[in-house]
Amino acid sequence: MELSRMTCHYNREGKGVFDQFYLDEDLNVPDAKEDVKQMIESSVEVKVEDLKLVENYVRASGKVYFRALYQTASVDSMPEILEGKIPFEEMIYIEPEEGEEYYIRNLRSELTVTVVNSRKLGLRAMVELELGREKTVEEEIPVDVECEIPVYKKCRKMNMLQLRTTKKDTYRIKEELTLPGTKESIGQLLMTDVTNRKLEIRPGQDELILRGELLVFCMYLSGEEKTDWVSQTLNYEGRIPCDGVTEEMYYSVQHTLEDPLVDIRMDEDGEMRILGIEGTLSLRISIYEEEELEILEDLYSLEKNCVLQTREMTCEELLLQNQSKCKVNERLALPELKEDVLQILHSRGAIQVEKQQNTENGVQVEGILHLSFLYLRADENEPYGSWQGMVPFSHLIECAGMEEDVRSTMNWYVEQLQVSLAGGEAVDIKAVLTFDAFLRKVKMQEIILSAEEQPVDWEAMEKRPGIVGHIVQEGEDLWGLAKRYMTTTESIMEVNHLENESVKTGEKLLIFKENLSIL
Repeated sequence: MELSRMTCHYNREGKGVFDQFYLDEDLNVPDAKEDVKQMIESSVEVKVEDLKLVENYVRASGKVYFRALYQTASVDSMPEILEGKIPFEEMIYIEPEEGEEYYIRNLRSELTVTVVNSRKLGLRAMVELELGREKTVEEEIPVDVECEIPVYKKCRKMNMLQLRTTKKDTYRIKEELTLPGTKESIGQLLMTDVTNRKLEIRPGQDELILRGELLVFCMYLSGEEKTDWVSQTLNYEGRIPCDGVTEEMYYSVQHTLEDPLVDIRMDEDGEMRILGIEGTLSLRISIYEEEELEILEDLYSLEKNCVLQTREMTCEELLLQNQSKCKVNERLALPELKEDVLQILHSRGAIQVEKQQNTENGVQVEGILHLSFLYLRADENEPYGSWQGMVPFSHLIECAGMEEDVRSTMNWYVEQLQVSLAGGEAVDIKAVLTFDAFLRKVKMQEIILSAEEQPVDWEAMEKRPGIVGHIVQEGEDLWGLAKRYMTTTESIMEVNHLENESVKTGEKLLIFKENLSIL
């Protein structure tokens, strides 16, 4: 007796591990740079370059890239930029499991810059990360049996979410931005910020189709050393090859924009009025297909004893793939700014999820939107300033049929952010937070591990009564009764004049042994 099997794949995600660490560094102002009068704004980008398992730890190593914009202490005071990088190595404790793969699921960072003296700055970077862990699991599912003797088989249909493809890939974004005619040509870049927004991903035939936009902010000095800035969105579109993918498949994609680069380029008139924008969209891709399978649930024979060994198998069923939007509208009173804010030049936002809980109505997400903005002041001696703060949010990702045992893969990012003045001492915050949710229902299914033929004790069979009266108990069905009394469901239906295999609790049945000729 040999079972025919098919192989199914799924991702088993382990519990994420959160880690937070700080980096402190003193930065001496290079000789070519002017003295520091005061800080204006700073930004930081963390790039994890390597993850390596070392005994019970994952070693994360990489670099923290920083930019510090300050006002010079010279007579003709103007903005100046300092840039650099700080290497880091962090050991994250974890209880490893064989076959697991580790990756950075979420990453957030903050940078605080203090002026020690006119030639020295103190840098303190906070890095907060979530270490994801997953393992590709193979399951052998019995679908049929081959046997020399006649056997009766019970099969059942089930929907299973199958993992078809998992891969890492990158898409290189290359775009250009031409300055509006009202802006002066670029002499020197000061502060640049490139943010990826409104990314849409859909599967095609053997490919993934990407559409998104870049929000580009650039503060610069003109050729005449006047400060100016530009903020503009750029649309991009691309394709990533992915063999075996079809339009009907489902996906879970984690994406981050890495290594954004802004450089100055010459236009047709020989003026420096073009910004070259480049960046690498790093993608972690899992492609799924929902398949209806017919699995072998049970079997027996009237000629042999079929001894079955079974075990429980974990399988997943798609519950929800959705891009959920959370709108944040908040007015913040900022008396510390008084009335010296003339114009908000640029704003940034980052999401910190503090709680994620499955409820009967969906997934409840609680967190904080971290904000910062650069603004123009009324003071000509100190024309620029910056503010940092936070806004709490709460969002329900609605899902019908939600159960407690649901696996969720969640990615989030700030899709839109607008900070505008609302009087002299307040600002209006309008933001759209996007949550890419991929929810799977977990089901435990008992499957046959092996089947073995053994001889029937015919002496014992002869001693059993040929006709049995049976009252149907709760949970019983015709298949189980036929197997117990060594007959067939068809025989029970014929004797009891049943039109189908459905029986009710308390129903009275007559059951004949199949080998009797009385039928």
